Amino acid sequence: MRVRKPKALVVRGGWEGHRPVEATALFIPFLERGGYAVRVEDSTEVYADDAEMADTDLVVQCVTMSQITAQEVAGLRAAVEAGTGLTGWHGGIVDSFRASSDYLHLVGGQFATHPGKEPGERTGGQEDNYLPHTVNITALGREHPITAGIEDFELVTEQYWVLHDDLVDVLATTTHPAPEWHPWRRPVTSPAVWTRQWGAGRIVVTTPGHSLDVLEHPDVRTVIERGMLWATRTASAS
Repeated sequence: MRVRKPKALVVRGGWEGHRPVEATALFIPFLERGGYAVRVEDSTEVYADDAEMADTDLVVQCVTMSQITAQEVAGLRAAVEAGTGLTGWHGGIVDSFRASSDYLHLVGGQFATHPGKEPGERTGGQEDNYLPHTVNITALGREHPITAGIEDFELVTEQYWVLHDDLVDVLATTTHPAPEWHPWRRPVTSPAVWTRQWGAGRIVVTTPGHSLDVLEHPDVRTVIERGMLWATRTASAS
């Protein structure tokens, strides 16, 4: 009897600063080695194809900002609810389609900012927002298959401040300090990695991933790769 390969749909595009082609290319070989049949699309139009989405076991999305139609987001939501997994990293999933409240409701969080360095240290480039910070694994994360065995780790990159709801299951956090040059007056903790159950579907969001070197960090890459496997349609959702 021939075993059906799981089908992964990689959807990429949007703001070029996040290098969507190169970033997704880091993970496509991992999926292929894992036995996935991988389809790559450079547009969200595929989300409106009900037959294609029903046959997709995992969506890996890397589309920062951009726009999505009501039909496309409805197709994505319906597919996830029926069991298709959805995952991504950084702005490619949590800063996508800012004008679509239905999309934000699906993923459970929205990028708000990435605080910058002390004003006197800024030079006008992206590095102005690269801060040393810690990603802290939560108690839930220490037991979860995506993050089990990973210790708290350090990064020097954009530190995402995320607005989120209570339906997310937080596997890791990061805490923004309150230096005097910013208007907030106490540290603020944001989720850095979370999962979300949506109907029969699983969603995984990893907020680090601004640049290729961050995606190649061993712990970040492990979380993203494990997240792909965990989010893939389960037998109970088939």
